Amino acid sequence: MKARKLGRAAVAAAGAAGLVALATAGASTASTAAQTARPPLKLVAGSIDVTLDNDPDYGIALDLGTHLVAGNAPVEIRANRATYASPVVAWQYVNGKATRRLPKGLVTDFAGLGKFLHVTITDATGKKVLERDETVCLNGEGSRTRPDAPATSPYPDGCSANPFTQGAVWGLQTGWSTRTYDYNAAPVKLANGKYKATVTVNKAYRDFFKIPAKESSVKLNLTVEKAPDCVRGCAAAKDLAAKSVVLKPNAARPTGKASVPKGPKPDLRPVPAWGIEVAPGDAGTPDANKDFLQFSATVWNAGPSPLVLDGFRRQGKDLMDAYQYFYDAHGKQVGYHNTGTLEWDGRPGHNHWHFTDFARYSLLNAKQTEVVRSQKEAFCLAATDSIDYTVKNANWHPDNTDLHTACGDHGSLSVREVLDVGSGDTYVQSLPGQSFDITNLANGTYYVQVTANPEHRLYEASTTNNVALRKVILGGTPHHRTVKVPPVGVINIP
Repeated sequence: MKARKLGRAAVAAAGAAGLVALATAGASTASTAAQTARPPLKLVAGSIDVTLDNDPDYGIALDLGTHLVAGNAPVEIRANRATYASPVVAWQYVNGKATRRLPKGLVTDFAGLGKFLHVTITDATGKKVLERDETVCLNGEGSRTRPDAPATSPYPDGCSANPFTQGAVWGLQTGWSTRTYDYNAAPVKLANGKYKATVTVNKAYRDFFKIPAKESSVKLNLTVEKAPDCVRGCAAAKDLAAKSVVLKPNAARPTGKASVPKGPKPDLRPVPAWGIEVAPGDAGTPDANKDFLQFSATVWNAGPSPLVLDGFRRQGKDLMDAYQYFYDAHGKQVGYHNTGTLEWDGRPGHNHWHFTDFARYSLLNAKQTEVVRSQKEAFCLAATDSIDYTVKNANWHPDNTDLHTACGDHGSLSVREVLDVGSGDTYVQSLPGQSFDITNLANGTYYVQVTANPEHRLYEASTTNNVALRKVILGGTPHHRTVKVPPVGVINIP
């Protein structure tokens, strides 16, 4: 999970006040809300006066406190790619049906609506000092802005950044807002001082969504000033603390006869490895003179049923017995079976419970024979990445989305780990032993193999799709090794 660079509390408070004002204005016309004419989308600012922190090392997170607000109907977009060789195609959905395809070039990945906003900043003399387009995620931070709006939103939280995502659902509930700040955008460099900022919805989106000109642009007074100490560190710690919640597990082992009934099962599928690079071992350690191939690996659940595991601790042991649960088409639990164990990992950076044999990572030679195996074999399951929220029974709001929500601590008597339909669990293999030691491997063609459920301990709908390969080409000389990673279809991310 990427740490977020947060703006000042005063800016957030001002933004919240602006949205409250919208809700208050709506309250005065609640009785005629259904008849009120509203644009499908409009751009609003929580405050016209914005102050941003300037960190000398990081720069400025350009969070100008603007929001999109949906009108009298939800705005829903679904994006898919048919194969990894296919472009992303996005459609607007109304009442569950595709109605209009977004023009080619607007949506090219799964980060959201690309180049949705155009930001221009001028200094005190009127000179233009910054101009850029920004992506907007309809699933961003938002809230209900008027009393006649629905109390909840059905749409997912956030827009996926996994390079192998296949399908996404983005939506803005009727009368709800979404913050337009793009957390994946690069910081900007500006001198401390006073500026004017103009934020505008780009014409292609104004035309597609029929947003009136007066509802598509805002002007802001911007102040940039030196950041107080500990802005990023404190913000990250606060964000971490807010997520340190352990889901309540079942209180005792399941009773009755174990069974694996017919019916829906999870379907575990790996995506090709990504984030691949060569790095030396850490200085001052026995690995300092070695070369390692690092990578990230994602295994996701294509459904139609969630993978639900409960672990129950053996008395006085750092070991839990693991049970997989099964559900019928209506979501009712109809069976369970023992699926192995969970083990306590007390190493720094872990300190939680791992399910054994969830995945296996191997480096294969050109003949696709294993030459190195990662020592990573135990995992805490969490829905870290959305992979395809258009599959049947995809859960757009998975509960456990990071390691702090599912993995327990050393005092845990039991844990529940879930990989929900449509979501994947990503692990970065950067530590020696987990990454591949390539010190003594010859240059040439290899394959990073990711295998889901390698020992078939988990019960699945299919095991024919449990292996993914990513081709890599090693070169260079000792301690100066290189790696080339050919694209997978149109996905040209190493």
